[in-house]
Amino acid sequence: MRARGPVRAAQAAGARGQRATLPAVTARSEVPSSFRSSSVRPGPLALIRIGITESLARRRLIAYLVRADLKKTGADTVLGNVWWIVDPLLQMLVYYLLVGVILQRDRYEDFPLFIFAAILPWKWFDATVKAGLGTVVGAERLIKQIYFPKLVLPIAVSASGVVNFLFGLIPLVFMMIVFYPHRLTLWILLVPVIAIVQVVFSTAVGIAVSALNVFYRDIGNVARHLMRFWFYLSPTLYGLDMVREITAKQGELAPVIKTWYAINPFTYLIGAYRDVIYYGTAPHWSGLANVGIVSLVLLTLAILLFKRLEPNFAKVL
Repeated sequence: MRARGPVRAAQAAGARGQRATLPAVTARSEVPSSFRSSSVRPGPLALIRIGITESLARRRLIAYLVRADLKKTGADTVLGNVWWIVDPLLQMLVYYLLVGVILQRDRYEDFPLFIFAAILPWKWFDATVKAGLGTVVGAERLIKQIYFPKLVLPIAVSASGVVNFLFGLIPLVFMMIVFYPHRLTLWILLVPVIAIVQVVFSTAVGIAVSALNVFYRDIGNVARHLMRFWFYLSPTLYGLDMVREITAKQGELAPVIKTWYAINPFTYLIGAYRDVIYYGTAPHWSGLANVGIVSLVLLTLAILLFKRLEPNFAKVL
């Protein structure tokens, strides 16, 4: 009977030692390592890698968010998803009446197609940026309740914009087959290549504004006005030949105008769309490649910015 005491004591001591070696499961240990403390916060490259891997791992969640967004957009109107086809046509009609009929400045043949080839990609970019502004702010309750990689929110918005753009291609193809068959060439098959470059650029801008708008709500109002200026300061309703003519007439402002159109990504994006759709030629490959490289850099920086600010979203919201 006496031997049982030391045996029990040894067993108890062994059990205590075993328990001591097991890691304690706490709420803190369940939080991703990148958010536990500033002292162990990953570096820039690690944050970028985490953002990319988390997004790739949540492909099903992104697809669900895209479907939900498309269903919500279609359910809020009588015509539903038909608006994705009708809206760019109505915009084209408005600008054609303003520029071509009222102001009589349609110096280009087949002016409706000339405008539509620029309005369609711009509408896609404009919708992506404006939707991205509210994507994180609008998910306030969800962010405070559960953990998930918030980066999927602006990515899903960008993916929804791609679907809308695909719907917009329906009236474009219809116009070219019925009204402008002489403009239809095999170069139009390069539209997806140009669209890929725009996807990268639009996603980068959407991710950046979605994160910044959480902390600075004025960015939403400023961005809407900047987008309006950006539209008119891009070759949407006019061509680069008019820009060169205006630059030739301006003395002191000529360097500023040249610099702006040289660094404006939509100078090359809209020019590329018009090349393959309106002019029936190959796009300006060097300009398009430069935009693609810059867009990849911007996307990387946008992901880094988002992941840096992400741990504070719940506190600010």
